[in-house]
Amino acid sequence: MTGTAQVESPRARGRGSGAAVARRLLVVRELGIALALVLLVVVTTVKTPRFLSAQSIKDLLLGSTILAILAIGQAIVVITRNVDLSVGSILGITAFATGTLFKSHPGAPIVLALLVGVAVGVAAGAVNGGLIASARVPALVVTLGTLYVFRGLDYTWATGRQVNAADMPHGFLTMGTKTVLGVPVLALFAVAVLLVAGFVLRSYRSGRELYAIGSDPEAARLSGIPVGRRVFCAFVASGALAGLAGVLYASRFGTVDANAGLGMELNVVAAVVVGGVAIFGGSGSVYGAVLGAVLLTTIGSALPVLGINPFWQGAAVGALILAAIGLDRALAVRMARRLRGGKARGA
Repeated sequence: MTGTAQVESPRARGRGSGAAVARRLLVVRELGIALALVLLVVVTTVKTPRFLSAQSIKDLLLGSTILAILAIGQAIVVITRNVDLSVGSILGITAFATGTLFKSHPGAPIVLALLVGVAVGVAAGAVNGGLIASARVPALVVTLGTLYVFRGLDYTWATGRQVNAADMPHGFLTMGTKTVLGVPVLALFAVAVLLVAGFVLRSYRSGRELYAIGSDPEAARLSGIPVGRRVFCAFVASGALAGLAGVLYASRFGTVDANAGLGMELNVVAAVVVGGVAIFGGSGSVYGAVLGAVLLTTIGSALPVLGINPFWQGAAVGALILAAIGLDRALAVRMARRLRGGKARGA
């Protein structure tokens, strides 16, 4: 033969086709969330035009910032086919640690508070990740336990005390309300975290391996992926972001006690699921999780404006979760059919 032609195997074509289909379905899913968000804002604005005032937009951004940061960390964990129920408790203990730091050392720099908060979150995430990765205990069980452990430590430490805004530096409290070109500083934190997390998941091998683990943990292990180490790092990342969220929580609200972040883990999981991250792992993105967080926050602000009983907020969120799970299933079946069709044509 005078030349060689490289022919792509049907299996390789199948993998490429599957990845392309998955990407298209993910984009469609996230566009659907964005359209639902726009529709909700339009309907609410028609009824009450001031809903889109500068102050209202600022309040929406501030309201969704902490939930969005927690949702980014949760999405990283859920992609690996796990879940972290302890994020609300980590936020709580970190927020109280931040307030205590400033109360004991009034001249402490804000950067130190951020570093301490992230360090506390990393330690808590390492406890979760270590138990799950080394002992191979289900994440649901481990993080349900640490949810109560971390909250119990917070209550024991606080012993009924609270840290007031007067105990915190003016510059730290100002960070919770200050804006840059009309955008709250806290929202800029969320944007920075989102861009970094999205870049790592998309561009780094370790980030892409998280999807492989979520798709099939045993196959990922057999292919040489260090599953335990990657899952451990995912929980550390979730803990670190929960720690950061705790510091921002203290900055925004000023007054902190042992109840900070109580019950927030359910809203975080809801934001991730509504945002298109499959609860069974292997698909989704942090961008969708943030859209889910913004959508849930907007629902909470829009329903009272529309004159709807607050009771229906929980019902609406529950309906969104069920719809998201049903859509995940429908998209998975559709993708499986396309892949089977592609393999049949390549055979």
